[in-house]
Amino acid sequence: MIVVTAAGGPTGTAVVRALRARGEQVRAVVASPRPRPELEALGAEVVAADLSGDVSGALAGAEALYLVWPNFDPAEADGAPTVLRAAARAGVRRLVYHSVLRPQARAMPHHAAKDRVEEALDAVVAGTGARWRVLQPCAYADNLDDAVAAAARSGELRSAWGLERAQSLVDLGDVAEAAAVLLTEDGLDSGTFEAAGPEGLTAPDVARLAGAHLGREVTAVDADPPDDDGSYARRCLRAMFAEYRAHGFTGSPRVLTALLGRPPRSYAEHLAGRTGTPSTVAVRTDA
Repeated sequence: MIVVTAAGGPTGTAVVRALRARGEQVRAVVASPRPRPELEALGAEVVAADLSGDVSGALAGAEALYLVWPNFDPAEADGAPTVLRAAARAGVRRLVYHSVLRPQARAMPHHAAKDRVEEALDAVVAGTGARWRVLQPCAYADNLDDAVAAAARSGELRSAWGLERAQSLVDLGDVAEAAAVLLTEDGLDSGTFEAAGPEGLTAPDVARLAGAHLGREVTAVDADPPDDDGSYARRCLRAMFAEYRAHGFTGSPRVLTALLGRPPRSYAEHLAGRTGTPSTVAVRTDA
């Protein structure tokens, strides 16, 4: 049995799907007991649990854990090591943590939190027999699906990270496949694995590729970041866009290529795999 946390979100659901495609038994941990038809359709056992509370029931009998912490949650730096420690003490022998590319870029608070979790990993498993692995994905190509859907209507791709710096956008399906490798294959213990897409793309590059996919001209437009509403999540977002605007967010695809046994999908391939025709690109929502 493999446990996947935050399984109601896009990352967790994608990892559950990748594991089920391999025939693995999966326990999908979600935050609330409301119906989860997508996870149930995949054949996962769905369990509601508060990651900041008692997770022993969700971990019972598990051989591996994929720990995804909810996005932009200020409890991650302390909460994630606590869950990993509980799993190790419960006999879960393979612990895989979903981190981020360059967590040491601590100007972004959510990166700093993940860096602290990675720092704690050796102490978490000490004396338990458990072993850890870390996946560090770049920004998802999927994060721009809503912007592409809007561009299908307006002809403008709005970019809060400016027009000059590049990102190595990675397809979420590739990230999920890499996670499945780390959860199921031997010889990867104590490894930290980057997951970056195959090309560095500026917003104008993305606009050009989106235009080719949509069959219309699309222009990248510099946009303001989200307003500061005083929340931790908004502070993370604003810091992230400032970092991307100043330095970009790129990485090498070599590690992900090795994990997948093939090159990661390009952004054009990501667009080609979206549901719907170019004239009816659906606005993506997260469960």
